[in-house]
Amino acid sequence: MIAADLKGRIDRLGSALVHAFQLAALFVIGGTIVWSAAHEYIDLMQAGRARLDEILLLFIYLELGAIVGIYFKTDRLPVLFLLYVAITALTRYLAIDSKELDIQTILVVTGSILVLTLAVLVLQVAASRFASPGGHAQPHIDLE
Repeated sequence: MIAADLKGRIDRLGSALVHAFQLAALFVIGGTIVWSAAHEYIDLMQAGRARLDEILLLFIYLELGAIVGIYFKTDRLPVLFLLYVAITALTRYLAIDSKELDIQTILVVTGSILVLTLAVLVLQVAASRFASPGGHAQPHIDLE
């Protein structure tokens, strides 16, 4: 009986420590995203113009911020947003370096974007067809 009570207390303490670490990490990651995005935006304003790759970088910051916000509110990692970040990052890579890339690399990156886009489609269809009664229509990884 005493061993079970002690185990329960240790489990609760461990869960509380993990939750505290997750919150602290989310604040650090969120602050880093805001700081990086603000720094990038200030650079854009000082330059007086924005190139496509810089705008795509701001979208990446936006998507990363959304991931942190959703995770903070729900304790669930939104898989779709991770795919959106990957698609945007690959698109940005093509926009920046397309003149210096060989055709094979361009085809591989473009194919990767296509595969990621198909993954988004599959997840969206699966989420709409097999939504749980609890209303979780967005594909996610439950980290609880």
